[in-house]
Amino acid sequence: MIAVTGFMPAGLALTVRAMVADSAKGPRPSLTETLFALFLRLVAVGSLWFALQYWAMLTGFSFGGQGRFDLLPPAWKAAYTALAVLFPVAAVGLWLLVSWGPVIWLIAAATEIAMHEVYPSTFGVNRLLVLTHGAIALVFVLFRVALFVQRRRQARTVRTDSP
Repeated sequence: MIAVTGFMPAGLALTVRAMVADSAKGPRPSLTETLFALFLRLVAVGSLWFALQYWAMLTGFSFGGQGRFDLLPPAWKAAYTALAVLFPVAAVGLWLLVSWGPVIWLIAAATEIAMHEVYPSTFGVNRLLVLTHGAIALVFVLFRVALFVQRRRQARTVRTDSP
């Protein structure tokens, strides 16, 4: 409920109360939808952490300045710059729960997986990172399947407006 303060004219306060009372109450999100939103926001926080790590490295704040952009080989410059841009964009999209957030995250995760699995001689091997991205992708797919099944069941239920 909106708190009506003494600073509002009486007519406006009544209008605000009427608007709140008339507001359409949509269906509450299910437990699966709530957990999925929480999962996406946790991945957003992780993506922001990755972004901050890449930016700290590229600007010389980590690794004693040895990962600065001007000191990196060309392959690392391309990959790390792309990831420094992709991860914060993915973090925003995931936090806002918009459809493009997971897509951008997938591009960033696939880039990191390719770096460490396809080009290990250039970027080194990081199995933990690859497994983490794989686990996150698997959990995402499982949530999407669960939401699909749940929505399909809800569509089958008889409603008062059904013929």
